[in-house]
Amino acid sequence: MANENLTPRAGLIGVGETAPDFTLLTPTRAEWRLSDAVKQGDVVLCFFPFAYTGVCGTEMHCVSKELATWTAKGAQVVGISCDSTFVLGAWAAAEGYKHTLLSDQHRQVCKAYGLSWADMNTTHRGTVVIGQSADGMGKVKFSQSREPKDAMNFGEILAMIA
Repeated sequence: MANENLTPRAGLIGVGETAPDFTLLTPTRAEWRLSDAVKQGDVVLCFFPFAYTGVCGTEMHCVSKELATWTAKGAQVVGISCDSTFVLGAWAAAEGYKHTLLSDQHRQVCKAYGLSWADMNTTHRGTVVIGQSADGMGKVKFSQSREPKDAMNFGEILAMIA
C-alpha cells in the first residue's frame, strides 16, 4: 500500500508534532489507518527492522504477552516493519502474536517518521506514541530511535500512555 502523501524527514519525528497519517496493510491484507486508530485512544507504533530476528522477536513477544496491560491503559500497540504482509503473517502465526503487525513495504511510513535505515533498506528500531489532540489530529507524545540491538523499555513507554 502506497502513502504518496507522506514527506520523508531527515531526523526522528519530535514530541508535539502532528503525526503523519498513513494506511498500511495487516498480514490479512486489511487496511489499518492511523487516524482511525487514534480516535480510540493512544497508539504505540513499534518500528522494527526484520521479522524472524532476535531482538525484533523479543520485542514483539513482550508486546503480545503484555497486550492486556496496554489495552487496560486504552492503548493500541502495532508493530511496523518493511517486511511483506506474507512474511509478517507467517511470523505472527508461527510465534502466536496477538497484536497487529503492519507492512511498510514501500518504506514511506518509516521515512515520514524519521526512522529509515537507508544502508539496510529497512526501518530503524524505534517507538512512537501518538495521542489525540483537541483538534482530533494525532500528536506525538513520545518518540525514540534505538540501536538495532536495543529493545524498548516497556515501563518507559507505558508511562507515556494516558
